[in-house]
Amino acid sequence: MSDFDAIDSLLAAVGPEAVLPSPQVRQDLRERARLSKAQVARALGVSPSTVAGWEKDRDPVGETRTKYAYLLDGLAAKFATDTEPVAPSAAGPAVAHAPVAAETPAASPTPEEGSEGDEVEVLTAPEPCVLCGQPAAHRVAGFAQHLDPADCQATAAAPPAVTTPVATTPVQPEAAPAGKPTARTSPTTRPSGRSQGPARRAFQEPSGPVDLISQAVQAALAEHHGDVDAATAALVKRAIPDAMRLLDESRKGARYDVIAHPWIPDILKKQTSRGADQIWEARPKWTRHELPPGHHEVTALDINGAYLSALKTHLPLGQLEHSTGLPHDRRRAGVHLITPPAWEHEAVLPNPIGNRDEPGPLWVTEPTLRLLLRLSGPKYGLCAPPEIHESYTSGATENLLEKFRIALKDARDTAIADGDEVTLEYVKAMYSKFVSTMGESNYNRELYRPDWMHIIRSQAFANLWLKALKAHDEGLAVVRAMGTDELHVIGDWRRVFPEGRGVTEVKVKDTYTAGTNADGTTGEERE
Repeated sequence: MSDFDAIDSLLAAVGPEAVLPSPQVRQDLRERARLSKAQVARALGVSPSTVAGWEKDRDPVGETRTKYAYLLDGLAAKFATDTEPVAPSAAGPAVAHAPVAAETPAASPTPEEGSEGDEVEVLTAPEPCVLCGQPAAHRVAGFAQHLDPADCQATAAAPPAVTTPVATTPVQPEAAPAGKPTARTSPTTRPSGRSQGPARRAFQEPSGPVDLISQAVQAALAEHHGDVDAATAALVKRAIPDAMRLLDESRKGARYDVIAHPWIPDILKKQTSRGADQIWEARPKWTRHELPPGHHEVTALDINGAYLSALKTHLPLGQLEHSTGLPHDRRRAGVHLITPPAWEHEAVLPNPIGNRDEPGPLWVTEPTLRLLLRLSGPKYGLCAPPEIHESYTSGATENLLEKFRIALKDARDTAIADGDEVTLEYVKAMYSKFVSTMGESNYNRELYRPDWMHIIRSQAFANLWLKALKAHDEGLAVVRAMGTDELHVIGDWRRVFPEGRGVTEVKVKDTYTAGTNADGTTGEERE
């Protein structure tokens, strides 16, 4: 038995769970040892975002907990002679002789007298500005930054200060009390340490996101001795953790941390164990009731990579904040309670909010609201503006998952060009399962964002609706729109949509004949 196994057995015999220090001590120990979350994650067989959770408000369990305690105890022993022991955590006594991160803590900054609005603190020692990365003497709303925007512009071109490397993986916020939404204060979201200068890339892996995909495929083929079916099955089975690792890799160098487990309002929680939440995704399920006279050839078009394209959407960065009586703010995103406008074009185009039987207000996502606002604008004038009653939103960006999406798209494009069906199925499983398991799922414990799940799905539905509108505007007769990827049209669709397998192209799924019969009914004939 190795020394490590002997220690593990001894720790396991002490009790059902190994004792861990407080989350802050865990982070202090790791940072003092100059270890990144990615390095710790690899050693323990988890993802970096899981390590981030342990350093915030979560605890590992089982064998992983034992190994994590062993690591922390070893780090504490290395620094035992440096500082005094750390006070025990709420969960139990701390690891013996665990030190605090800073031997000589700086004096706490004091709030500036007479400040109004966001709290302004005068720092005793400059900290990197969250906007430009240069030293700033003040902290506003908890974030170090220059009070005068001109200072940011003036210092942006200067050489950045060298800072301690900061890990670049998701962290999780303090949970808000259930049923008590945080008051909306500022669109500013919590900046990550990634904005603190070039040193933040010190622990970046030499391989990029696309390399992770190709390496995984090569390893699976080697493990299964070239058996394509077995390798594909193995890759699809591990698609969720691999997608999370890819997300972590693609977030390196990004400005904001992903908040993976924020407080969620009740409207985004399932009403029953097998039921749904209150969000309406506007899934289209529409068939045209009357066709032009005669019989026509209908082409069923398949929209490629619908969910992959939908990853480019406005996603809330942080915890959702409640508001009422405010106009739509394009800098924020979330879910909204609206009264949708009447739709008077059902004969030729589907309703943008999908098939809904009940009238009155409903909760919709950001893409649905933006689509309705766009259609009510002067360019289209197809409907009245929706009435917004209340919202849960956060500061947002359309590019939060852009590197993640591009890595998957590039791998997909290369696989199509090379005829590599293994990679193609693997990539498809990664983005489809990533979307489907980020809500209340037992298959993905690293990311709990039901708001993102609904928003991405709704974006896919909105993208399909806009293709139907484009077809209609170009003179095609839209016959059917279903789900995320099915659009049936009459006419020369090739002059409207490029044909192919790329995410900006469409391919033929089916063709059939439809039209008005002699008795006035509408019929279809499949080839």
